[in-house]
Amino acid sequence: MLKFIYDFLPIIIFFTTYKLTDNDIYIATSAAIIATLMHTAVQWFSHKKLENQHIINLVVILFFGGLTLFFHDDVFIKWKVTAINWIFGLVLLASQFIGKKNIIQRQLGDAIQLPEAIWLRLNLMWVTFFMFCGFLNLYVAFYYALDLSAEARQAIWVDFKMYGMLGLTFAFMIVQIIYLQRHIQLEEMVNEEETR
Repeated sequence: MLKFIYDFLPIIIFFTTYKLTDNDIYIATSAAIIATLMHTAVQWFSHKKLENQHIINLVVILFFGGLTLFFHDDVFIKWKVTAINWIFGLVLLASQFIGKKNIIQRQLGDAIQLPEAIWLRLNLMWVTFFMFCGFLNLYVAFYYALDLSAEARQAIWVDFKMYGMLGLTFAFMIVQIIYLQRHIQLEEMVNEEETR
């Protein structure tokens, strides 16, 4: 749980800066870039390595955040959320065809034992979740509440990025835990039957 919050720290800093600077998305974008750089540096100095997700986050925020600041256009930072989600979704999907185990199984396989079909299903659930979040972000950023001013729509998107995406991710993780517990219990029952 602490790691989950820690990994969302740049988003929290983006949101807080946006609210404290009277909805200045460019200052908030600068703060998010700095926070991501610091987050990555702390990861490196603490563990002497970086996880792929941290590298992807850093590259994507530098690219889209840089374009946002250079062109002074918030469309790029809005696309960043979708890009991150779709990259993660595509990487998870590709992992099913590369190597013997998908990414979810590689990360959790040492801790829990599940049938291959369940690992495949878990991975596909995450792929679907990331793709859905990418599309949902585009809808909120560019098509939701078109009758409002650009500033009001921007504020709605920032709130959605903070509360909506964080809430969706947290809820999805709870669903995953419940799903995993059910299958872990079933697997334990099967193992007990086999040992009798």
